[in-house]
Amino acid sequence: MMATGNRAVVDDLALRHLDAAYNLGRWLLGNEQDAADAVHDAYLRAARACDTYAGGNARAWWLAIVRNCCLARLALRNKEKANVAIDDNPVAAERLMPHDESGGVEDQVDGAIRRRQMAMHLDRLPAMFREVLILREIEELSYREIADVLEAPIGTVMSRLARGRALLQKALTDDGTVEAPHGL
Repeated sequence: MMATGNRAVVDDLALRHLDAAYNLGRWLLGNEQDAADAVHDAYLRAARACDTYAGGNARAWWLAIVRNCCLARLALRNKEKANVAIDDNPVAAERLMPHDESGGVEDQVDGAIRRRQMAMHLDRLPAMFREVLILREIEELSYREIADVLEAPIGTVMSRLARGRALLQKALTDDGTVEAPHGL
């Protein structure tokens, strides 16, 4: 049976991190309705399991539940995406990530186009790389928090992040969105 105090913590946690949960779900599942359903499922799971929460990073606990709900939905769909082999170049990928939104109109238009291209290619990445990029670059979780969400070692997180950045950079380079960095 769930304690009222723990339930209030789950309610507060879900509300505070609703955008992050929904954003993670949307990126993992590929559409808004499935993301909303997964977040709802996650809330129900969290409410049922709130008595088993052992403390620690509550945000990572919540996002781990959301992630697991998303993965369960993906398993139901039975959609598996093939991995894409590429050359590794995480340094070049790092410079492609958005940094500064200030500037003139042309910079803002270029930024909007770049973000659209980035989102399109990010959506096409295998889920294991996409989720790490979303958690790090968009939700700004630390490596430790991502490791908690994924229930994986930090080394795995770092590897997937580097590989995901490289995949994204290659996709952007291949479609001409960006110039190939030196050495590719």
